[in-house]
Amino acid sequence: MAPGHAQVGQGYEDAVLGLLGRHGGSVERRMRVTDGAAEVHVIRFRSRAGYESFMVDPDRLDLRHQLGDDAPTTRVLEVRDL
Repeated sequence: MAPGHAQVGQGYEDAVLGLLGRHGGSVERRMRVTDGAAEVHVIRFRSRAGYESFMVDPDRLDLRHQLGDDAPTTRVLEVRDL
């Protein structure tokens, strides 16, 4: 989350995670660090195309643009089950 903007960041995350279904995605787990400065999401998509369409979803990009510097920083790590 942007420093000093955890509540705004949480609202953003709530909104964009709500867009996942449009793209065949779902949240498997959502966690927040104890100081509220970051969230971790385990998200699954039915296809790679779903992930790619989520990343360019106009509503997601618009929300991010509206927040500007207050938007959370995103780091994506692709993982697989062992």
